[in-house]
Amino acid sequence: MEEKILQTKKNGMTMLLLTLLGYVIAVVVGGIGFVMLYTTFLGFIPLAIAVIYAIIGIFLFAGLKVLKPEEALVLTLFGDYIGTLKGEGFYWVNPFCSSFNPAAKTKLNQSGDVDGGHKGTDLLAAMQGVSAAVEVGISKKISLKIMTLNNARQKINDCLGNPVEIGIAVMWRVTDTAKAVFNVDNYKEYLSLQCDTALRNIVRLYPYDVAPNVDTTGDGHADEGSLRGSSEVVAARIRNEIQAKVADAGLEIIEARITYLAYAPEIAAVMLQRQQASAIIDARKMIVDGAVGMVEMALERLVEKGTVELDEERKAAMVSNLLVVLCGNRDAQPVVNSGSLY
Repeated sequence: MEEKILQTKKNGMTMLLLTLLGYVIAVVVGGIGFVMLYTTFLGFIPLAIAVIYAIIGIFLFAGLKVLKPEEALVLTLFGDYIGTLKGEGFYWVNPFCSSFNPAAKTKLNQSGDVDGGHKGTDLLAAMQGVSAAVEVGISKKISLKIMTLNNARQKINDCLGNPVEIGIAVMWRVTDTAKAVFNVDNYKEYLSLQCDTALRNIVRLYPYDVAPNVDTTGDGHADEGSLRGSSEVVAARIRNEIQAKVADAGLEIIEARITYLAYAPEIAAVMLQRQQASAIIDARKMIVDGAVGMVEMALERLVEKGTVELDEERKAAMVSNLLVVLCGNRDAQPVVNSGSLY
């Protein structure tokens, strides 16, 4: 269903003043009729007119609508969609039109929910009778602002089978009120469900950390993608996945961000030890590579300058001593040899 924007003039104040003027006239006519009752039964006619207008005025007040910036009102008439009212202002519409918002009572863990916003319209609401009071208590207005949805953290297995906990924040807004209201039962709950589904679908494609022989892009080649190291790429894929699902609901996903990422508690300690061991091994490899390079450079410089001539046994001893000094965890204790090496 396509959205239809009502080009209604902001005539709410005019109708309000005319209706109030009608009440003043009705009171005057009713008073005249009440006085005429003392002399003739014809006084019932103006009195009845005043009572009838008092009842009609209640319906006229029901057609008054107030919209704030970035709010919309979907209107239906006897079940038929007649259009959407957008733009801040004071409007008057057909009193028999009713506003419709299936997600009015839904409060998710998010910002920007329209929670009534009726403090500024209490006087107007008091004039609209019981039905209007119910409408004010549960606002049927649809917010067009950018809102942030922050669902609960989920425990999902990554592509290696390791359970991880992850949470995302999704910035979204309503772009087509007709689709949001009529294409899905509750667009807020629908969005929340699609966010959880998309998160599971994308997280299962990535390892927590960079792992060998893992294809995260689907091109058949291993890459270095990971949840921790490629958070921007993962968030963009989650955003695109959600957008594809909620397009028919008239919603636009502005951005998706990963707000929490960690191993599940049951394996967090073990994976931490694994990461520490991996870091120690990498550090040792770097130290050994550097030490071997320094020893090779020292031997080459000694040979080039002819500072001292070393046979293979002395070279082996020198290499051993240098590696112990360079690769050891503790400071080396020098030993002074006052005699011959042999």
